[in-house]
Amino acid sequence: FHSGEREEKCIIEDIPRDTLVIGNYKVQRWDIKIQDFLESAPGLGMIVTVKSPSAEVQLSKLYGPQGTFSFTSYLSGEHFICLQSNSTRLIAVAGSKLRIHLDIRVGEHFLDESVVQAKDKVNELNIKLEHLIEQIHHISKEQNYEREREEKFRKTSEGTNSNIVWWAIVQTLILISIGTWQIKSLRDFFISKKLV
Repeated sequence: FHSGEREEKCIIEDIPRDTLVIGNYKVQRWDIKIQDFLESAPGLGMIVTVKSPSAEVQLSKLYGPQGTFSFTSYLSGEHFICLQSNSTRLIAVAGSKLRIHLDIRVGEHFLDESVVQAKDKVNELNIKLEHLIEQIHHISKEQNYEREREEKFRKTSEGTNSNIVWWAIVQTLILISIGTWQIKSLRDFFISKKLV
């Protein structure tokens, strides 16, 4: 995505509780002379801020023009991952564009490459098996989180439906009572005028 040099951009990720999130990013600055983005942005860093669903700051750290950040969620819900350059230029001068490449992986656990390249195949298979078990646990956590969200949505829908039914009953009772009152008033009027 593109961003201004001092502009903060946020991404919202819906993350289950106790889940590792790893993000990689790379920043490129627009060069007016060559009319293209430079391969990197030397001297420019990024401030990465992560806020939990309760608006508590989980991570706030300054990184270089490219880097990796990670955090573990302790609450289920929407997490805000915000990126902002640490440019010290004045706002009037800091009009250059930035291109930010961002890759976020939720629930990833990386295999240690040095262990994977070990000569002992049994250890390599054990490491891969542990990695698969971790992925199974992550998928299970994700499913439980989705079940919780579905149950919350179902309760909200049932409450809304119940309120609609009661409102319809109240409206019907009001219409019946107004109709009865109008009939009684008309009958009393006709009796007082001696039309009936």
